[in-house]
Amino acid sequence: MKRYIDILLRAFLTGILIAIGGIVNLSCDVKYVGAFLFGTGLFTILAFGWALYTGKVGYAVENKPSYLIDLVVIWVGNFIGTLATGLVIQLTRVGAAISEKAAGLCTVKLNDNLISIFVLSVFCGMLMFIAADGYKTLTNPVAQVLAIFLPVMVFILSGFEHCVANMFYFSAANMWNPDSALYMLVMTLGNSAGGMLIPLVRKGFMKQK
Repeated sequence: MKRYIDILLRAFLTGILIAIGGIVNLSCDVKYVGAFLFGTGLFTILAFGWALYTGKVGYAVENKPSYLIDLVVIWVGNFIGTLATGLVIQLTRVGAAISEKAAGLCTVKLNDNLISIFVLSVFCGMLMFIAADGYKTLTNPVAQVLAIFLPVMVFILSGFEHCVANMFYFSAANMWNPDSALYMLVMTLGNSAGGMLIPLVRKGFMKQK
């Protein structure tokens, strides 16, 4: 039980950091700057050893079935952190602007079809695994930093769907309902499929160097 509490707390802090990344992304008029600064959240998470669902789900391929429990705890912790931040930010002077922009973003997502959401989520899942695994395996510090910031910028600028970031956007916009819950489920499944794709191919068909 103590282990799962530790995972939950790490995931909760991760949710807050991803939400902060979402806040700065929505606050920037220049989308390239916002996309770059969003990466600050992921950099902090990986550097501190916290737990982001989209960075951890790919490793389900290499772990025992009990790892799935870890992933559920991480997802819940990420959700609590993003939800809390989304609600708290509305109490501040920047809250109205953030909520308005988040609502516009969420409306676009909810007007999309589920196949599109799933595919966009798969691509994001792949990029998040690349970021997490790149930071974990690369030894050059410059390469580690690039492995984090470049995939984040690509997924934001491409309009790919990140379930944890969207947890914050839906929370900040006060747009949780059965439809958004369904879309969140599809985003989570897409991120999971994308996150596991590379390690599955690597494990089954690629020779390790």
